[in-house]
Amino acid sequence: MTLIPKSHPRAKSLLIREKLVSGFENGLVAKEGLLAQGRGEAFDYLLGEKTGRTARKAIKAAAAQILLADFPVISVNGNIAALCPREIVTLAKTVNAKIEVNLFYTDEKRKQNIVKTLKKNGTKEILGVNNSSKATLRGIDSARRIIDKNGILSADVVVVPLEDGDRTMALRKAGKIVITFDLNPFSRTSQTANITIVDNVIRAIDLLIDSCKKISKKNRSALQKIVKDFDNKRNLSENIIEIKNNLSRRAQFA
Repeated sequence: MTLIPKSHPRAKSLLIREKLVSGFENGLVAKEGLLAQGRGEAFDYLLGEKTGRTARKAIKAAAAQILLADFPVISVNGNIAALCPREIVTLAKTVNAKIEVNLFYTDEKRKQNIVKTLKKNGTKEILGVNNSSKATLRGIDSARRIIDKNGILSADVVVVPLEDGDRTMALRKAGKIVITFDLNPFSRTSQTANITIVDNVIRAIDLLIDSCKKISKKNRSALQKIVKDFDNKRNLSENIIEIKNNLSRRAQFA
């Protein structure tokens, strides 16, 4: 990995790029995943590359929803395995969630590389790799329709960082509560999920872990109120206003 000076004005962004390039070279990330990251980064510029008020509201609602779940599952793809494997494992341990590998551009070697990375970062059980427990998610034709009957098929809440719109819609139709990270508030994923965290997953995942720890002592009715008071459509609308206001501020100095 290239050494990036901390003084570089784009240090954090360059570090993310380096993680993905390294992930690609180590067989975790599909080449298409590099393009997806670039598209998301463009929206991060619009956000001002910071976690805004609406993202924090969504993070708190997501934490409450996960803590209320009977059987939460975190879906992991190549980009997530390259960017934040340790944090995903920490989140799973914090909320007693299962981890399932699920890929759009799938091949067995890449899947096994992701499994090795997750295990290296502290998890023991990983779903989505055992052929004997395969199930099918109706409504999509891509490889992501293949899920684990002991994981996503049985889950009531599914956390799907960097998800595609088709599968988000299919998960909703299957009765799942879907929580996603998506830098684009206009995407089908953002608009379809129950709770959308419009933020860079690198920033938001640690905040989600902290929020889960912070509110874990609250009783069930208090957690239910947090979820009930959250409106995803309204929060997305407010997020778009945040972007507009940020662009207006930047325009003054253009």
